[in-house]
Amino acid sequence: MSTPVLEISGLRVATNRLEVLHGVDLSLAAGQLSALVGESGSGKTMAARAVMRLLPGGLRITGGSIRLDGEEITGVSDRRMRALRGPGMGMVFQEPMVSLNPAISIGAQMAEGLAQHRRLSRADIKALSLAMLERVRIADPEACLRAFPHQFSGGMRQRILLASVMLLKPRLLVADEPTTALDTLAQREVLDLMVELARENNTAVLLITHNLGLVSRYTQEMTVLKNGDVVERGSTRRIIDHAEHPYTQELVAAARRSDGAPPAPAGTVVRELVRAKAVSVTYRGRHSNAVNGVDLSIGEGETVALVGGSGSGKTTMGRAILGLVPLSSGEVTFRDRSIMSGGAVDRDVRLACQMVFQDPYSSLDPRQRIGAIVREPLRHVGDMTGAEKDARVAEVMADVGLTGMERRFPHELSGGQRQRIAIARAIVRRPAFVVADEPVSALDMTIQAQVLDLILSLQARYGFACLFISHDLSAVRRIAQRVVVMENGIVVEAGPTASVLDKPSHPYTRRLVEAAPVIDRPSIAPRRAAGDHLDQRDKELL
Repeated sequence: MSTPVLEISGLRVATNRLEVLHGVDLSLAAGQLSALVGESGSGKTMAARAVMRLLPGGLRITGGSIRLDGEEITGVSDRRMRALRGPGMGMVFQEPMVSLNPAISIGAQMAEGLAQHRRLSRADIKALSLAMLERVRIADPEACLRAFPHQFSGGMRQRILLASVMLLKPRLLVADEPTTALDTLAQREVLDLMVELARENNTAVLLITHNLGLVSRYTQEMTVLKNGDVVERGSTRRIIDHAEHPYTQELVAAARRSDGAPPAPAGTVVRELVRAKAVSVTYRGRHSNAVNGVDLSIGEGETVALVGGSGSGKTTMGRAILGLVPLSSGEVTFRDRSIMSGGAVDRDVRLACQMVFQDPYSSLDPRQRIGAIVREPLRHVGDMTGAEKDARVAEVMADVGLTGMERRFPHELSGGQRQRIAIARAIVRRPAFVVADEPVSALDMTIQAQVLDLILSLQARYGFACLFISHDLSAVRRIAQRVVVMENGIVVEAGPTASVLDKPSHPYTRRLVEAAPVIDRPSIAPRRAAGDHLDQRDKELL
């Protein structure tokens, strides 16, 4: 048998006080796609960073072996590691805006690796960069080389980062949650490109993810981590169909596609709570409307999902309904009266509506304790005493399962716990209407399931209506009675959840549904790209 591209045995990583990885074993052959799976805190990213020798400060490899093409790399010099990073192994990080330098042009960043590892002229480097950008389907490669990261969407930035890494044709590609924040269409495009490029170069790929739908679609082997220990490893299909370890069974159960939408609110007629009438929103400097003539209604106690790709206008629409962005035209009514009064949002409307943001770490004040954060919306309630407000905070903290954490700060909580606090803050006033903007997009599968169950249970208890903004169709299927699909600022399809997602009529909706990764779909074989123009161009230049 040929030597594995990557072979990890007994890997241990620790701080001075705590061991993070407890003897991890993993092997990866050339051309193989393998997944490292687990919840947040399982150690999967630390394993990937250990391979690249990019561990955060305070962490170090304390035992075990890492071999790249048979070479032991755990003890090699920094100079040798710099030589290996690039042609030997490359890494695609979770957030490309963090790993791409915002002050340097795309062309300069792509040229850096080629200039360091290969003896090429500037003209050759530019030609290879243009060919690779064209390969990852960047519409105008010349303009892209002159542009800066902030001028591109998340999906485009991830393509650019993938192009930069694959320019050097690494033997090993480590992809750490490369599509977490992307919509389903962008996810599929990025991962399809990654698979095609890896197959062309016979690159081994280690995919770090919590999304079992992606694992099922793209990988042949998987390793499951829990609290730094490998609990299961083997064929992806075997583990998903017949998981043996209870933890893996829990992950698979959380990722299983729901069979149907939840029932409609009780009663034969649902009274309308919120209505948007021909709403349009235009941002300065844009040639087209972010939202263009959208009609939307939400009944009392109902959950309506607003779905679409990045840039479709769904978040802008959610903010417009709450009066957080000005309307160019149209009107929003709440209980049959306009939300605007005297040029500003009506105070009673504002107090009856709340929002849960996508990133709770950004929306929670890092200098306030959790109890103060949750209590803050009650400051406008004049008929409650201080003791009653404290009791309400304690009640809602119990509702979200975080009793006793009032004295902590946001940074002391996990991502799932922070999102629960954001939900607690939204419901502490007993609002009639909540807008939840991508509330589970950054969470792993089991935490997603817990947060969605929490929203459903709180809605059943307190009866609020919800506009659920998401690109995750499995979450939408689980929580919403109706779905509204947006593309380029307009509504292209709307209706009951089951009928829209099971029998979509609009081509855009069909693309969204087909791109959504679900674990009940068989894994795909990595596809070879049409032609081999990059390799041929490489040969011509060199």
